[in-house]
Amino acid sequence: MSHEPSAYGLWTLVIFNAAIFIMFAYSFSKPASARDWRTFGAFAAFVVALFVEMYGFPLTIYLLSGWLQTRYPGLDILSHDAGHLWSTLLGAQGNPHFGVLHIASYIFLAWGFFLLSSAWNVLYHAQRRHALATAGPYARIRHPQYVAFVLILLGFLLQWPTLLTLLMFPVLLLMYARLAVTEEAEMRAQFGEAFDSYARRTPRFIPRFFHPSRMA
Repeated sequence: MSHEPSAYGLWTLVIFNAAIFIMFAYSFSKPASARDWRTFGAFAAFVVALFVEMYGFPLTIYLLSGWLQTRYPGLDILSHDAGHLWSTLLGAQGNPHFGVLHIASYIFLAWGFFLLSSAWNVLYHAQRRHALATAGPYARIRHPQYVAFVLILLGFLLQWPTLLTLLMFPVLLLMYARLAVTEEAEMRAQFGEAFDSYARRTPRFIPRFFHPSRMA
C-alpha cells in the first residue's frame, strides 16, 4: 500500500494558523480585565492545541492508530484527510474538505466571528457611555461574546476533533457559564433594577425565537 508523505511536522503552519486565529479573535474581543484575559487565554490554548495536532504532532491519531488501522485497514493514518476523524468515523467518501461537516464548520466559524465582532462593537460604545449594553446581539441574549466563542469552538471541533480539544470543550463551557454569572452580579450591583429588567426579558445564552407577548 502506498502512503502519502506525512502531513505533520509542519510547525510553521502551526504557528501561522494559530497566530492568525488568535489575533483575529483578539481584534474582536479586546480583553482588558484579568477576567477578559482568562477567557481569551483559554480560547487561545484551545486554538494552539488544535493546530498542533492538525499540522504538528497528531497525538490523537497516534493514540487511536491501533484501533483505526484495525477498523479501517485501508486508511493512511498519516495523511491529512485521515485527521478529519468525523469523516472517517462516519464512512464519508471523497475529499473531507467538501463534506457537509466541513462546510458546517465554516458556517459556525463565520457566525461566531461575526457575532463576536457585533457584540464587541455594542459593548465598546456602551462602556464609553457607562451604560448597559442592550442593543444589537445584546437585545437577544445577555452574553453574545461567550456564545460567539462557543460557536467558534464548535466550528473547530466539527472540522478537526482531537482528544485534547474534546476534553477542553466542556471545561470551557463551564468557565464561560461561571464568568457569565459573575458578570451579571457585577452588572446588577452597578445598574440595579435596570439590569434586572433587562435580564427578565433577555435570555442568558439561547435567544427566544418569538416574543411571549406575541403569543395569542
